[in-house]
Amino acid sequence: MMNKPSSPYQPLLLRIFHNLQGIFVILAILTAIWTYNTYDGRWGKIFLPDWKEIEGIHGTFGLFSLLIFPFFLLYAFHRGRKKLVQNDTLKQLKVINKPIWWYSLHRTVNTLSIFSLTFALFSGKMMNEKWLPKGELNHFWYSLHLFSLLIIIFFIALHILFNIKIGGFPLILSILNYQWREKDNPQLWLENIKDLLLNWRTKLNVIKLFIIREWQNLPLHFQILEAGIFFIILLAWLK
Repeated sequence: MMNKPSSPYQPLLLRIFHNLQGIFVILAILTAIWTYNTYDGRWGKIFLPDWKEIEGIHGTFGLFSLLIFPFFLLYAFHRGRKKLVQNDTLKQLKVINKPIWWYSLHRTVNTLSIFSLTFALFSGKMMNEKWLPKGELNHFWYSLHLFSLLIIIFFIALHILFNIKIGGFPLILSILNYQWREKDNPQLWLENIKDLLLNWRTKLNVIKLFIIREWQNLPLHFQILEAGIFFIILLAWLK
């Protein structure tokens, strides 16, 4: 299946990881607001009924976000790294109001969005589910998690606005497109999986060499970013 020629094409894997990550994050944000409304409300409340079970639902969406996050990161730092900060991004940000300036701002926002999600997931994982039902609202990690909610809403809004600025609504709609090109055909993935299962000894060595080569080909700042964020994810799981 093919996209219309005038429509930007997004790789199928990007759409899968980006959209799954986006769905879980947005649901986590909405349920976080409802959780705050039910258990806290110190800085104002909205017209939502108190629902004690909402905290568990929020935690479930947060867990789903954390589970998909490593796969999204791997794609973003390797196949999608052109959409993140580059070695010359700071230099390009000095060329104010030129096309390259907007593209560099877009890459910066994309990168900071990843950091904001890391912050939200890690601070949420550090919380104890018993704090809010007990009315314990002054814990450090709860305060940080509330702050991370504001930060991630801000960067999601910026991410959408810069996508509209760079590519207009066709770019926004392209990430939601269900069609794919032949090179992205999922049938090829199934064939590769079958081939791996049949020749797993040989294929594991090939995969190991591929991973090493991929890592070596990453620019230094991407190696630092990837290692740092995966270390934070590991700490969250060890909590």
